[in-house]
Amino acid sequence: MQISITFRQMESTEAVKTYANDKIGRLQRFMRTPMKAEVKLSCQHLSQSAEVDIHSGPHHFHAHETSEDMYASLDLVVDKLERQIRAKKEERSKKGADRASDHLIFDDSSPDGAAKEG
Repeated sequence: MQISITFRQMESTEAVKTYANDKIGRLQRFMRTPMKAEVKLSCQHLSQSAEVDIHSGPHHFHAHETSEDMYASLDLVVDKLERQIRAKKEERSKKGADRASDHLIFDDSSPDGAAKEG
């Protein structure tokens, strides 16, 4: 897992770096392959922005969030990314998810309620 953090128009602080590394690093548990993350943190007037690009194998995820607090922006952007990753994971699991039990026909006339293949 590689996480690169870029600060734009603001001072780099160890606390924000550590917080961003921890929050983005937790997303690795949803990935099958190691991820590369690019985090861009910027400040313009009173708005604090966090933009994150994640590459993991063939998958790419991107999110951007702005608020008055950098920590809140990071929390919101991680929530967005987690939703994207979970949606992609569900999409993959639905492919070919046709179960054999969906093709069984239950026969109510038999005494044990056994299923017949249809």
